[in-house]
Amino acid sequence: MQAARAYIQKQGPVSRSIAAAFSIFALSLFFYASASAQSRESKLPLPDTLSEVQIKGIRGSSRSSSPTPLQTLSGRQLEKMNSLSVADALRYFSGVQVKDYGGIGGLKTINVRSLGGHHTSVFYDGIQVGNAQNGEVDLGRFSLDNMEELDLYNAQNSSIYQSARAFAASSSLFLQSARPSFKDGQKDKLRLTFRTGSFGLANPSLQWQHQISKRISSSLSSEWVKANGRYKFRYTNSVYDTTATRQNGDTEALRLEGTLYGTLSDSSKWTFKVFHYQNERGLPRAIVSNNFESGDRQWDRSLFIQSNWQSRQGEKYQWMLNAKYANDYLRYMQPQFDNIEGKLDNRYRQQEYYLSAAGLYRLAPFWDVSAAADILVNSMSSNIDRFAYPTRYSKLLSLASELHTGAFRLQGTLLASLIAEKTKQYSAAESRTEFSPTVTASWLPFHDNVLLLRAFYKNTFRMPTFTDLYYTQVGSTALRPEFAKQYDAGFTLQKSFSSDFLQYVSVRSDAYINRITDKIVATPDNNIARWKMTNFGKVEIKGVEASVTTIAKAGRTILNTVLNYTFQDATDVTRASDFNYGHQIPYTPRHSASAIIGLQLNNSWINYSYIYTGERYSQKANIAENYMEPWYTHDLSVSTRLQRKHTDFKITAELNNVFNQYRDVVLNFPMPGRSYRLNLTVNY
Repeated sequence: MQAARAYIQKQGPVSRSIAAAFSIFALSLFFYASASAQSRESKLPLPDTLSEVQIKGIRGSSRSSSPTPLQTLSGRQLEKMNSLSVADALRYFSGVQVKDYGGIGGLKTINVRSLGGHHTSVFYDGIQVGNAQNGEVDLGRFSLDNMEELDLYNAQNSSIYQSARAFAASSSLFLQSARPSFKDGQKDKLRLTFRTGSFGLANPSLQWQHQISKRISSSLSSEWVKANGRYKFRYTNSVYDTTATRQNGDTEALRLEGTLYGTLSDSSKWTFKVFHYQNERGLPRAIVSNNFESGDRQWDRSLFIQSNWQSRQGEKYQWMLNAKYANDYLRYMQPQFDNIEGKLDNRYRQQEYYLSAAGLYRLAPFWDVSAAADILVNSMSSNIDRFAYPTRYSKLLSLASELHTGAFRLQGTLLASLIAEKTKQYSAAESRTEFSPTVTASWLPFHDNVLLLRAFYKNTFRMPTFTDLYYTQVGSTALRPEFAKQYDAGFTLQKSFSSDFLQYVSVRSDAYINRITDKIVATPDNNIARWKMTNFGKVEIKGVEASVTTIAKAGRTILNTVLNYTFQDATDVTRASDFNYGHQIPYTPRHSASAIIGLQLNNSWINYSYIYTGERYSQKANIAENYMEPWYTHDLSVSTRLQRKHTDFKITAELNNVFNQYRDVVLNFPMPGRSYRLNLTVNY
């Protein structure tokens, strides 16, 4: 082992990356081989016989009795929505704000219950997507073409059988890609999609699923998106109004994704995924002082390789291993930057190594316990002056227990986070050890399981990002973590009917309180032109979410409706003497709502969706100068499906923002007005 470590250190950066990634997967393979050897010693079915075993994976079971609030979009729901990316679809969840900087290529991040994007973890096929640089994931890079389901959990996933990292966030978004499924005798499934529409959109995609053998299948997905991003918007400077065209909003992106799925003779399951994404886009500037032009450009490149293995031995033991290597590159260029060295051209590279082991043991039919250990290494380099070249070492250990009696579930989790950092130059942030407890409970008080009552308490923290700590002349290595406490109580009422019209009704509501301390904010230093990161704020968030879902049927016509409403009182409570004390925090509306109504007749359907965002303020001070008006959008789509032997054709026409409302999600970053899209999908 010492010789191997010495060999790796002698290699160059790229060689070290490859060697380290290989070491992670070799270690995973070693664990797998050991576990398989042990399982072969026990009594097993014949090699050609697969025993029926349900693996409690990251998505968990008993989701209908989840002790944490869960919102889901899956299958046909995703197909019918006027959405191009995951970020577009998430706008219809209650308690969610999607920060959108405009256009197809604009950055899109998620903010759940006003805790901030840093407090939401994004998982792709059960393994977290990380970003140590700024702590947020651009959801615009994930397409719905290869997506099977979106699950948003407040607090955490309802299953205690998961990686330690999955317990760390205040909310969790799980993206599940489409898993191959074949009918008898079927070996291949091919889907081709082409979209075109406003703003010069050209968007072909391909998905190919192949059954290699009885136990191994594969999925290959690719997508290319190109658009000029030019759209009309209205601008006012309080003297006159003008209509202009958004400039420098072009984008060209490529996504390639391949996955292998396997099942072994002992019914253990494994997956191996390779994901590549690259994008070049213009960054339109904020519209200020009649300045509409921008030459800023950004290049993104992301590659990750991840693997998962799960096994169950008897009725008492379950094991899971996760491994991942990620390599991210970002280049930001600002030609107009006034500097004696010329244009601004910053480049950043990140690497992540991740290994996780988790196990679950059933002490009794009503009592499960689990433990998980994760090791995570993040490093970053840059070409900017005085960069520290940081590396962060994270060890996460979790212990969890669940009591379940059928009607009642009680979970307790304790997460220990041990974090250390080092830098090649300048000082590093001090090491941290934090403990994060969580308690969740749910109860089905009636025998028909129509009503579910739930509650949770969760204490989490988020480490300052590399940008917070080490960005030149702005970052501060003295920053403390940002802590959040969450309290939630709610219910779900759901019932199916056998009537000729109403088929299903579900009502969900939650009341919650979130408290954030040591909030990390950027504040002016000695003068307004120089800023620094400090622990400054305290925020208290009180909110209520409500959702109603119905399914009705009249003859061959099916009507689906989903209505969501959110109220949030998210205020700055840093100091009672501050002018901003009690003011609503920036970009958080008190009232927001959404609606989805779908009408299906045979193989055709009409879908209508509506989003409303109430009045907000762009700065901490709730004064007239910072006031932002409410906005809403209406979207329509019409689809039909035609079948010809082994080929299925689907044609969709979309009209978005039907009434052409001009709006800013982020101040001075105007969003598109009325637009259209035409989609053709061929399934073979």
